[in-house]
Amino acid sequence: MGSKYEHVFSPIRIRGVDFKNRIELAPPSLNLASLDHFVTHEFVDLNRWIAYGGAAVLDVGNVIVDITESCDEERQLDLSSDDCIIPLSWFAEMCEGFGAHASLEINHGGKDSDCGKTGRPAFAPSSYISDRERINAAAQKREPLPTIEMTKEKIKETVEKYAMGAYRAKRAGMKMCMIHGGHGNLISQFASSLYNFRTDEYGGSLENRARFCIEVLDRTRQLVGEDFVIEFRISADEIHPGGMHFDETLKFIDLIKDKIDILHVSAGLHGDFKYFRNWWQNYTMDREYNVHYAADIKKAFPNLLVNTVGSIMSIDRAEYILSQGWADFVSMCRPLLADPEMPRKYAEGREEDHRPCLRCQYCGNRLMGRVITCAVNPFLGQEREFPLGRVQKAPVKKRVAVIGGGPAGVTALQVLCDRGHDVTLYEKGDKIGGTLLYAALPEFKRDMADYVKYLQRQAAKAPARVLLNTECTKEILDREKYDAVIIAIGADPIVPRLPGIDKPHVHWAPKADAHEVPCGDKVVIVGAGSVGIEAAIDLKKEGKDVTVIEMLDGYQSLSSSTRSAFDDIMEMVKKLEIPILLSTRLDEVKDDSILCTDLKTGKQKALPADTVLLAIGVKPRHREADELRRSCPETSVFLVGDCNYVGNNIASATMSAMRAAAYI
Repeated sequence: MGSKYEHVFSPIRIRGVDFKNRIELAPPSLNLASLDHFVTHEFVDLNRWIAYGGAAVLDVGNVIVDITESCDEERQLDLSSDDCIIPLSWFAEMCEGFGAHASLEINHGGKDSDCGKTGRPAFAPSSYISDRERINAAAQKREPLPTIEMTKEKIKETVEKYAMGAYRAKRAGMKMCMIHGGHGNLISQFASSLYNFRTDEYGGSLENRARFCIEVLDRTRQLVGEDFVIEFRISADEIHPGGMHFDETLKFIDLIKDKIDILHVSAGLHGDFKYFRNWWQNYTMDREYNVHYAADIKKAFPNLLVNTVGSIMSIDRAEYILSQGWADFVSMCRPLLADPEMPRKYAEGREEDHRPCLRCQYCGNRLMGRVITCAVNPFLGQEREFPLGRVQKAPVKKRVAVIGGGPAGVTALQVLCDRGHDVTLYEKGDKIGGTLLYAALPEFKRDMADYVKYLQRQAAKAPARVLLNTECTKEILDREKYDAVIIAIGADPIVPRLPGIDKPHVHWAPKADAHEVPCGDKVVIVGAGSVGIEAAIDLKKEGKDVTVIEMLDGYQSLSSSTRSAFDDIMEMVKKLEIPILLSTRLDEVKDDSILCTDLKTGKQKALPADTVLLAIGVKPRHREADELRRSCPETSVFLVGDCNYVGNNIASATMSAMRAAAYI
C-alpha cells in the first residue's frame, strides 16, 4: 500500500521522460568539483545519498558554460569542452540507478563573474561596474573593473555555449537540464532593464530584452532534440526597486512558455546582497516564502508545468502545495541536505525521524573555501568515509556513557546506537535539548524549535538508557565501569568580576527569557550577541523596557546564523524601539541602576535597571569535564561540543560528536 502523500508521489511523464515523483533537489553548490572543474567521485557520493533518499530530480547549482570567462565559486562544474562528458556520466548513471534524474543548472554569471578568478573583466549586456564587482575588488585589493558589453558576435557565441552545455549533459546520459534565467545571472541581465541599457535589438522593449533568452532556448532545443526536458529557472520578481517585477515577468513568461517544459519559480537577485534573502531565506522569514508566485503563475498559465521553491520544509507541506494546484513540482535544497532521506521516510511512514533544517545558512557559509556540510547533518560531505550517512557496526559491543543531552550528546547517542553499543545518556535537566531549549524560545526561531523536538524524539526512541534529572559524577562513572565516555556537558555563562555582579537581580539572559528567574520592568541586557538581542526582542514584546549595551563597536559577537539574518533581526529591533548602546562597558551593578562607560568619550553614566541580564558569551566547562576524564581508559574519553571549544554554532557540536562516536 502506498503512502498518504499521493500528490507528492504521483508520477508524471514529460516528453517521454518518466518522473517518479514531484520532489526535486533545488540546485546547491557543493565545492566538490575537481581543480579542472569536472565531476568527482566525492561529488557523486554526496548526491548518491540524496538519490537513495527518494528525490526524483537532483540538480547541481551554477554549472558554468565557460569557466574561463564566468566563475564566482571555488569549485564549479564547467561545460565548455567535451572533457566534461565522462565525469558527468558518473553522476547521470548513478541517479538513473535510483530512478532519478541528474540535472545541471546551466549558467553564466555575466556581470557577477569574479575577475579575480577569471583574470579578465566580466561580460554583460551593458558596460558598468556592478555592486558585486566592487565588493570583490575591495576584498582582492584591486580597482573595480567595468563589465565588457557583449557584441552581437559574442552574444551568438554565448548562445552556442549554453546550448552545447545542455547537449553535453545529454551526451553524458542526462534526460533534462535546468537553464538559469533568474537571480540576476546573464540571461536575466539581458531580460531586466535594471542591467540592460542596450539600444539595439537586444535592448529596449521586453521583446528585445527577451531575445537572448529565446535564442538560448531555441538553439538548445535544436541541439538536444524533442526527447529532452528543459526546465527554466526564473525570478518571479527581482524585488529590487528598479528590477523586473511580477507583472512584467508574466509577460516574459508568455514569450517563452512554449519553449520550455518546466518553469522553476524563485525570486530575488544573486549578486546584490540586499536582495539575496529573497532566494535564500533565513530563519526569521516565513516558510514557503515564494510559493505565492508559483501559484499565481500557475493560475495565469494553467497548462504550464510549474516548480516552486523557497523554504518548503517537509514532504507534508509539499503535499499540501501540490494538492492545492499551486505547483506541479516542489523543489527543496537545504531541507534535503539536512535530511537526504526525507522523501523515503515520509513514504515509509517514518515522519517522526525527519531531521529538520534550521535555515541557519551554515551550508552556504561553508562554501567560502570549504566543502559543503550541514549543521544538523554532520555526515553531509563525508560520504566517502560514511556512505549514505551510515556508520559501520562496531566489531565489539561496548558500554558507553554520554554525558549531556544537547545536540552533541544526542548526536553521539544516535551514532553509538547505530554502531550497536550499549549506551547510557545522563542529562542533569528534565528535558533533552541543552541550551537549545533557550535558543528555540523566540517565536521566529520555529525552525530551531522543530529541531529540539526532533532531538527529544530521537532520544526517546533510541535503544539506550536516557536518564533525565541525573547529574553524572565521577563516582557514577567509576561504579558503572564504562568502556568509553563521551562528555558533552556544554558551557557556562561568562560572569565578569565587577562590583554588584552577584546581586539577586542579575541573571543569565536566557533564564529570564524562559521565565525561570524573576524579571522586572526596567531591564538592561549586557551583550549584543545573538543571545542578548533575541532576549531583548522577546522581553520587549512582553512589555518590558529594555536597553542593550555592548562593549564592542559593532555586532561582531553575533553568531554566523544571526549574521545571515542581520537585516531582519535589526528590523525587529528598530520596530520595537530597543536601544542598543555600542562601545559601552558595564562598570558596576547597583540596586536600581547600572554604571557604564561610553568607550568613545570616556564618560560614565547611569542607566536605570531593576533587572540586569548577562549575555556576554559562554566558556567551556573544562574543570567539570576534566573531573570526568579518568573513569575509563583515557584513550576512550572524548570531549565534544562546547565543553571542549565554544564553536558558536550547532555544527561544531554535532560534527565533533559524530567524529567521536563513529569509531568507538
